[in-house]
Amino acid sequence: MSQTKWRSNRLSQLGSSIFAEVAAWKRSAAESGLDIIDLGIGSPDQPPSPSVRQALSEAALRTDMYAYPATKSGLPFRQHAAEWMKHRFNVELDAASEIVTLLGSQDGLAHLAMALCDPGDTALLPNPGYPIYAGSLALAGVEAVLMPLKEENGFMPDLDAISDADWDRATFILLNYPNNPISAVADVAFFERLIDKARRHGVLVVHDLAYSEMGFDGCEPPSIFEVPGALDQAVEFHSLSKSFNMAGCRIGFLAGNQVAVGALRELKANIDYGVFDPVQEAGIAALKEAIAGAELPKAGKLYEQRRNTFIEALRAEGWQVPAPKATMFVWAQLPPMQWSQDEPWTSRRISQEMLRQTGVVVVPGEAFGSEGEGYVRIALVEDEERLKEAAKRIGNFIRGQ
Repeated sequence: MSQTKWRSNRLSQLGSSIFAEVAAWKRSAAESGLDIIDLGIGSPDQPPSPSVRQALSEAALRTDMYAYPATKSGLPFRQHAAEWMKHRFNVELDAASEIVTLLGSQDGLAHLAMALCDPGDTALLPNPGYPIYAGSLALAGVEAVLMPLKEENGFMPDLDAISDADWDRATFILLNYPNNPISAVADVAFFERLIDKARRHGVLVVHDLAYSEMGFDGCEPPSIFEVPGALDQAVEFHSLSKSFNMAGCRIGFLAGNQVAVGALRELKANIDYGVFDPVQEAGIAALKEAIAGAELPKAGKLYEQRRNTFIEALRAEGWQVPAPKATMFVWAQLPPMQWSQDEPWTSRRISQEMLRQTGVVVVPGEAFGSEGEGYVRIALVEDEERLKEAAKRIGNFIRGQ
């Protein structure tokens, strides 16, 4: 057999090739001697709190922590997750049946369609959207019906614009607020309309709430479970990666409808042996700290200050970018270029040229879907001085200096 056959066609559908391109651009820029300011990948640059690191360290030294995690119940972490959901959103969850622990929320997102759907089924997805949303459907052989998220609609889907036929044949609808890459925020009133629409058509609502603790200016992003009766119609992903600076630990959970949560738990039982127990202990420490109201600022406080500094610096350089209300990202329309218009400034071209000339990494909006063209995503994952330096370099780039 030819070696060219030893690669699934599904791999080409797992995510935008632009991410691989950006990585190649970055390597080339670094090799040329440029000082790289990487505002591309949304990976927190801060460590977890001391108590979380202490819990992880102590657990890792215990001799009883090295069995397969699945040989134990994993219930303590889920119980603390349920307590945190009660504390944060006033939501009552059964830890045994309505929560499943995950190797980060992306793990669950990648496998959910396989647990819920059969090949040929349909799901409703946002455009633009986080790449694993579409990638998970490709793995499961599920068809995506895309919902455009447009600026004139506040980057919210028009639920009534989705045809009744698409609603009726969809197994689930997936949304993400606060949103990656757009940073838009939804309110409970929107979730009420969403749950009502989904209930009338028998569609499961899947909500990705990875950025629940990263609201700005007093914004407290809501859970979909704040809608009465939503537990019967929805599941929600939560991640400790961004909320507690535990991205490398790989721990999160899915909560909600027992049937859907149970389906993912059953699938996962056939794929892996669960989250390393010391990581679960660290997760428990993080959740307990939050429930206790420890004198630690939410992750959002750091990124709010970075947002303020960066947006002000960009505006001073001539790029009028709206200030996001949440997340660690800035979603910005392409800047007003003051040089060389020999060909259109697409999101890909401007990202490549900006990196090549300035060393500043941003992600082209097209990486997240066709509706992302005309935008770039900028991650606030450097300190304020580096963000001001990035803005200065971008300003020079815009002016062709």
